[in-house]
Amino acid sequence: MHMKGRKSVKKVLLAPDSFKGTLSSKQICEVISERIKAHAPDAEVLSIPVADGGEGSVDCFLSALGGELVRVSSVNPFFEEMEGFYGLLNGGKTAVIEMATCAGLPLAEERKNPMVTTTYGVGILIRHAIERGAFEIILGLGGSATNDFGCGAAAALGVAFYDESGARFIPTGGALKKVAKVECEGIWAPVKNVKFTLMCDVKNPVCGENGAAYVYAPQKGAKEAQVKELDEGLFHICEIVKRDLGLDIAELPGGGAAGAMAGGMVAFFGAEIKMGIDVVLDTVGFDRLLNGTDLVFTGEGKIDAQSLQGKVVCGVAARAKAKGVPVIAVVGGAEGDLSKAYGMGVTAIFTINRLPENFSVSRYKSEENLSETVDNIMRVLKI
Repeated sequence: MHMKGRKSVKKVLLAPDSFKGTLSSKQICEVISERIKAHAPDAEVLSIPVADGGEGSVDCFLSALGGELVRVSSVNPFFEEMEGFYGLLNGGKTAVIEMATCAGLPLAEERKNPMVTTTYGVGILIRHAIERGAFEIILGLGGSATNDFGCGAAAALGVAFYDESGARFIPTGGALKKVAKVECEGIWAPVKNVKFTLMCDVKNPVCGENGAAYVYAPQKGAKEAQVKELDEGLFHICEIVKRDLGLDIAELPGGGAAGAMAGGMVAFFGAEIKMGIDVVLDTVGFDRLLNGTDLVFTGEGKIDAQSLQGKVVCGVAARAKAKGVPVIAVVGGAEGDLSKAYGMGVTAIFTINRLPENFSVSRYKSEENLSETVDNIMRVLKI
C-alpha cells in the first residue's frame, strides 16, 4: 500500500564523519550515494565528507570544494626533515592545515615524549601557505604529539622567546618553564593580516587538572612526574603571556587543544576557536546547499552522549532543523539515551551492524553493512 502524498527524493545532502578505524568520510559518501542512486536514479546527491580537524581534514575539504594539495619540505616533532602538506581552497585564498601533519602522534612512533616534541613544522606549513597567497588559515587541531603551547609554530612565524640569560630559543613542552620573556614585535609581517580559524572539538582549558597536560599528555608518552612538570610549564607560559602580551589565556575554553596549541594561536595570532563541524559547514556553504534539499544523511562511528555536544551528527542536524529538512544518521554503534538527538534535529538513527559481533570482526564488514543499511532505508522511503 502506498502512502498518499509521498514526496519523492530529488535532492540529498551527505555529510558524514568517518567511521574511525574502518571507513573514511569520503568512502562513506561513495557507498551511500551508490545506494541512493540505485533507488532514485534521478536524485541529485551532494557529498560533503566531514572531518573534525584531525587526520583527513585536508582531504575532506578538497573533496567537497576542489582545490590544490601542496607538498612542502618541513620538520617532524623532533626537528627532523620530512615532507608535509596542506590544501589550498577558494583559488588559493584559504589554506587548510592539519597540525598533525608535522606534529602528529603517529610521527613520534616509539619516541613519544611531549617534553621534547615541537610544533615548529606546523609553523613552516603556515608560512608556506601565506607565501602562496593564503590570507585565511583553517588549522585542524587533533592527534598531536606535542605539549608546547604552539610555541614551535609561533617561533617559525617570528615570535621571539627568551630565557633568563636573554638567549633566544624555541620552547618545547619541557622547556616552557625557561621562558622569561616573549616578544611579538618581530613577528613575520605577512602573518599579521591573516585570519586564523582553529577547528577544535574540546573545551579543555590550557592548565590545571582538566588542561592539556593532565588530560592528554599521558597518551603522548608523559610519565606522572612529567605531566605535572608540563602543566607547570603551561601555567608559567600563560603568566608570561599575561604579563608581556596582556592576554589571560589559562582558562580559555578549548585553549588546551593539541597540547595547548589552541591557546598559543589565540595569544600570538588572535586566532578564533570554533567547533570543527561548524568550520566545515560554513566553509562549504552548507546552509545554502540545504535549500531545496529533501533529505540529509549524516553519521559517525559511534553516537553517544558526547555526540550531542557539538559533534558532527548534531552539528549537521541543527543546521538542517532550521531549514525543516529531515536528517537520517547512519552510525557504527549507538550507546546511552539518545532522545536529546531527536530534539536537536535528528529524525532517525540507524546502526549498521547486523550481528552482535566484536569490532575486531565487524570492522571488516563496515562497507557491506553500511550499504545494506542505506539500501533498506531507501526501500522504506519508497513505500
